[in-house]
Parts: sequence; C-alpha cells; structure tokens
Amino acid sequence: MPVHYYFDYRYNQPAAKFFEENTMATDREMPRYQCHKKVWALKIERVDESQTLYPVDKGYAPIRVSDEWLERYRGSDQDPGYYVVYDDGFSSWSPTKAFEGGYTRL
Repeated sequence: MPVHYYFDYRYNQPAAKFFEENTMATDREMPRYQCHKKVWALKIERVDESQTLYPVDKGYAPIRVSDEWLERYRGSDQDPGYYVVYDDGFSSWSPTKAFEGGYTRL
C-alpha cells in the first residue's frame, strides 16, 4: 500500500505517520488543490518573548501577536517563516518553503 505524504503545517514536518495512525487505510491519494487566495504577508525576522513579531523588512513596524497566533507559530531560528493575514482578518504562520512555493508577490 503506498503512503501518501503531505505537509502538516501545525508541526512543521511531514505528517504521514500521524495520518497513518489516525485514519483508516486507503490506497488512493487525497484530492489535491491549488491555492488562488490573495493574502497579506511579511517574512519574519523573529518573535520575542513579549509576543512581538519583527518583520525582516524594517519598513514595517513590529507587530504584537495574539496568544492564539502564538499557539500556531512553529517557527525556528533556522526558519521563522511568514506572518500571513487573510481577507477575513485571520492571521496565521506559514513555513518559508511552503509560503514561497505557493505564493507570488503581486
């Protein structure tokens, strides 16, 4: 039976093991989707202990992030990722590779 990998952004790692342990066995691949959303985003330099996000681009002021956003944040010193805001105002985090592979600057 083939194992179909996908990326779990919550844990910043391939989630095949989680998927295998928590779903029924299947021999078919999950449906694929292409992103067509427009978002606002800033590459993150760092997030400090006071819940302040510092963008790489110094033309933008630091951003105070919510407890909920911080719970979703899985950045590291090697990959702080992107701060992303959607049309409905929801803000989230994305790993650099996933974000840059899925979005082009307008």
